[in-house]
Amino acid sequence: MTARAADRAADRARYDRATAHLDAPVAIVDLDAFDANADDLVRRAAGKPIRVASKSVRCRALLERVLARDGFAGIMSFTLAESLWLARSGFDDVLLAYPSVDRAGFAELAADPKLAASVTVMVDDPAQLRLIDDARNGGTEEVRVCLELDTSFRTLGGRVRIGALRSPLHSPVQVAALARAIERRPGFRLVGVMAYEGHVAGVGDAVEGHPARSRAVRMMQTAARKELAARRAQTIGAVRAVAPGLEFVNGGGTGSVQHTAAERAVTEIAAGSGLFVPRLFDNYTSFSGRPAALFAQPVVRRPGAGTVTVLGGGYPASGVAGTDRSPEPYLPEGLRYDPQEGAGEVQTPLHGPPADDLLIGDKVWFRHAKAGELCERFEILHLVEGDRVTGSVPTYRGEGHTFL
Repeated sequence: MTARAADRAADRARYDRATAHLDAPVAIVDLDAFDANADDLVRRAAGKPIRVASKSVRCRALLERVLARDGFAGIMSFTLAESLWLARSGFDDVLLAYPSVDRAGFAELAADPKLAASVTVMVDDPAQLRLIDDARNGGTEEVRVCLELDTSFRTLGGRVRIGALRSPLHSPVQVAALARAIERRPGFRLVGVMAYEGHVAGVGDAVEGHPARSRAVRMMQTAARKELAARRAQTIGAVRAVAPGLEFVNGGGTGSVQHTAAERAVTEIAAGSGLFVPRLFDNYTSFSGRPAALFAQPVVRRPGAGTVTVLGGGYPASGVAGTDRSPEPYLPEGLRYDPQEGAGEVQTPLHGPPADDLLIGDKVWFRHAKAGELCERFEILHLVEGDRVTGSVPTYRGEGHTFL
């Protein structure tokens, strides 16, 4: 048995012992792995604070745990309703990473001094400012806003574009123009700029079985990082000329922490998935983490030799549909999906030699393809230390919230 296989077998034994009193389906977070991943993010950030992406955690108790550690400061949220809820819960630095059209939420924000001081909203279009003003409903609080720079990499004279379709603001001139519009508009204060390079931070560059594609991704990412660093610095210079009181410049993601932190223009890093390390983060040369969030499904059938069937498990991740969006049968090692069924809504057949050693009621452990989406399936995360469950905490869903 290799060292890697031995480690995974030991982890399976620990998780089975820790959850022996719990019926599956069940979700856990290995706190030793979670804390080690947090330490690695801080090391890679090299002294710049990390703003935690809440969409990758979706559990207040774990947000509180990581924000209590040195090197972490603030939350990056994903909806306005979530932002307001977090601010009411005591989180006093919440950056909403996506534009919102939640008129009721903006009315609450503009009417409450505490909320207005704690939450920063994202803007990349003058129409969004008009919508906020129209939604104020008499609220007079100043709204903190952040501009988003489009980070996409454009080559071959602009004919090829690589990167997420996010902000329309690509050039320093465009960002500075909107900054001037905000500075002239009463009721708003420009406090930050964000630029998320998802094509660098969120795309693996060492995909097993695809060496040519992986080399191409690495070449693209090297060129994209160089282009963005120069354009981001120019953009921040242009914005600071308009708004010298700019409080923060946010960039990066789990897969690009050390590269983004090296840019002088960036004051803080965004990361969240690196705490849980879902399966999509197995394909990186820049870092390796420890899987911290897993879920178990129970064996309910043994259809034949080399096959077991577990209950449910069809929890696909968002993004372009494909096999890489399915959870990974992780422990015991060596199980694989049936090609005709895959991960099913109510049952999931699994093939492989380990199946013959699994009994009815045994647990099969999975890793989700992405991080926080796991929490939309479970109300409780059981916290494992060593081979014991030392606590159980609610997810957003467990607290009655499904924000998106």
